[in-house]
Amino acid sequence: MDRIALITLGGTLLAGALAVAGVQAFASGRAQREALIDRLSTTGEGFELPAGRRRHFTAVDRRLRRTRLGRRIQLKLAATGLDLSPGEFFVYVLAAAAGLWFVAASLLAPFFGPIAGFLGLFAANAFLNWQRQKRIEAFIGQLPELSRILANATSAGLALRTALSMAAEELEAPAGDELTVVTNQLAVGRSIDDALGELAERLPSRELVVLVTTLVLSNRAGGTIVSSLRNLTTTLEERKETRREVRTMLAEVNATAYTIPILGVGAMLMMNSMSPGALDKVTGSPVGQIAMLVAVGLFAIGFAVIRRLGKIEV
Repeated sequence: MDRIALITLGGTLLAGALAVAGVQAFASGRAQREALIDRLSTTGEGFELPAGRRRHFTAVDRRLRRTRLGRRIQLKLAATGLDLSPGEFFVYVLAAAAGLWFVAASLLAPFFGPIAGFLGLFAANAFLNWQRQKRIEAFIGQLPELSRILANATSAGLALRTALSMAAEELEAPAGDELTVVTNQLAVGRSIDDALGELAERLPSRELVVLVTTLVLSNRAGGTIVSSLRNLTTTLEERKETRREVRTMLAEVNATAYTIPILGVGAMLMMNSMSPGALDKVTGSPVGQIAMLVAVGLFAIGFAVIRRLGKIEV
C-alpha cells in the first residue's frame, strides 16, 4: 500500500513538474513570437533598421523610442524609407537647429536666432513629410504593376500570401521593400488584414486603400478576386496618368510658394549688407521686433496659402 502511494505521489509530482515546464515553455515561445512580430512591425517599439552600418547615439535612441515623440518619429522614418534611427534623426535635427540659430544670429541679428532655430525644426518635419509623400507617390506609381502581378498569380491558382511574396521579389523599392515587411509579418503568423492594414496606415493613399480593401474582402469572403484586380489595374493606370498631368500643371504654383520666403530672406540679407547693423537697430526696440514677427508671419501665411491653392486631391 505504501509502495502504491509513493508511486502515485511521484507520478503526481512528475506530472506537475512537466505541466509547469510546459506552461513556461508556452509562455516563453509566445513572448518570443510577439517580440519577433514587434521587430518586424515598423510601428512597434522593438523595430530595428536592417543591419549594414554602425548605428550612432544608441542610448538616445533607446530612451527616445519609449516616448510619444520617439514613436511618431519612428513611424515617419519608417514611411520615408530613410536609413536613420529615431535617435540619429533627433540628434541631427537638434544640431542643425543650433547651427541655424548661430548662423542667423551672426549674419542677421541675435533676434533672428530663435526664429531660425524654430524654422529648422519645422523644416525637419517638413522634410520627413516630403520624403514620405515622395515615397507614397513612388509606391502609387507601382500599384498598377503590383495589381497586375497579384491578378496573374491568383489566376494561376496561387494563394494570396504566395502572390504577395512573389510581388515582393519582383518589384523594386519602395513596393518591394514594403511588401517584404508584409510577407515577413505573414510568415510569423500575423493575419493578412493586420499586415495590409498597417501598410495602408504607413503609406496612406486612396489607391492603396482601394487595393487593400479589395484584397482583404476577397480574402475574407472569397469571390472573383482576379476580375476585381484586373479592373483595378486599369483604373490605377488611368489615375496614374491623371496625377501626372495635375502635378505638371501645378509645378509653377508650387515653385512660387518657395520663392516668396527666399525673396524675404534675400531682402533682409541685402539690407544688412548695404547698411551693416541695420537689422540690429530695427530689432533693438519692441516695435521693430513686433514688426519683424508680423513680417515673418505674413511670409509664412503667404507660403501656406499658395501651397494650399496648389494642392489638388485627385
